[in-house]
Amino acid sequence: MENENPNLVSENETSQNQIKCSCCGAKLTFAPGTLSLKCEYCGTMNEIKIDEALKEEAVKELDYLSALKELESDENQDVHEIHTVKCQACGAETTFGENVISDKCDFCGSPLTVNQGTTVKKIKPKALIPFSVERFQGDEMYKKWLKDLWFAPSDLKKSAMQENSLSGVYLPYWTYDAKTVTNYSGKRGTDYYTEERYKDEQGQEKVRKVRHTNWTLTSGVVKNVFDDIVQAASSALPLSYLNSLEPWNLNALVPYDEKFMSGFKTETYSIDLKQGFEGAKDIMDSEIESSIREDIGGDHQQIDTKNINFYDITFKHILLPIWISSYRYNGKSYRFVVNGQSGKVRGERPYSTMKIIMAVLAVIAVLCGFYFLLRK
Repeated sequence: MENENPNLVSENETSQNQIKCSCCGAKLTFAPGTLSLKCEYCGTMNEIKIDEALKEEAVKELDYLSALKELESDENQDVHEIHTVKCQACGAETTFGENVISDKCDFCGSPLTVNQGTTVKKIKPKALIPFSVERFQGDEMYKKWLKDLWFAPSDLKKSAMQENSLSGVYLPYWTYDAKTVTNYSGKRGTDYYTEERYKDEQGQEKVRKVRHTNWTLTSGVVKNVFDDIVQAASSALPLSYLNSLEPWNLNALVPYDEKFMSGFKTETYSIDLKQGFEGAKDIMDSEIESSIREDIGGDHQQIDTKNINFYDITFKHILLPIWISSYRYNGKSYRFVVNGQSGKVRGERPYSTMKIIMAVLAVIAVLCGFYFLLRK
């Protein structure tokens, strides 16, 4: 039977038998950097077959306005219902694995239990990028990052390394396509120069050029086309933090399949479809403004008004891979993350006030030494 709602994607069904080893029957874990599930017991690599027709469907853009109407009416039966556990400390909403009743939050290290969970309806992810970076590679990046920290407290490395190793998490993202037509009004500034006579310090008369700007009123229309504006749908990490992990190679997207998620956690979106588009608008606005300035021309541009009309808005809901480690130091939580596709890293860290003071005093001492040497 054909899916009655083309805007909310049908999930690829994955039975428990499909994530059991074909050789020994043990539960499988996805092996980053491959398209296989690896058996931890006998080492067999169980291939994940990707249907090209499903892949084409997975990256297909969905109509934004239609999806909003269906979500508001709550008539769609294809929104999947999942059990999530929300961290009371940082707000992250993650799903627990089978038979897991307690864990810690990967984003801040706070304890979590199943009785904190709720059942919610969410748009199903349509596609995901599988992990390429392996756990041991992420652990090595973490150790190197800790080792290279300047002005870190002396006991930080030991304290941070005592925490659990990296956890693999699929984070929710939206991507948006849109076309815009923008009517604007503003001013064009054109420079011109005049000569001015003046006297220098010696009293000699000289000539210099003085720049002036002639401003004229202007107005016009610019058109822009946007493709795959990536917007994080998670509030568990600061947006600037998630943006620093970009870029993502979206050509690596594969159809959503639980087999890729075996051995990893998944966070559900806390920034919904509409909120995500508002964030994407900010990114689009910057490019639209550049187009307006180019259209105005001249040496300087001033934008007084702009009226942006969006149309042909489409979206995808996807999952992207990160490795994350959280550790606590002096009662405060710090995080380290790795882009699970590219290996790009970002981390938070405390500073040693005493080490900074000692470094400043050392610099002052060196400068004073040079000063007294030069005076001799």
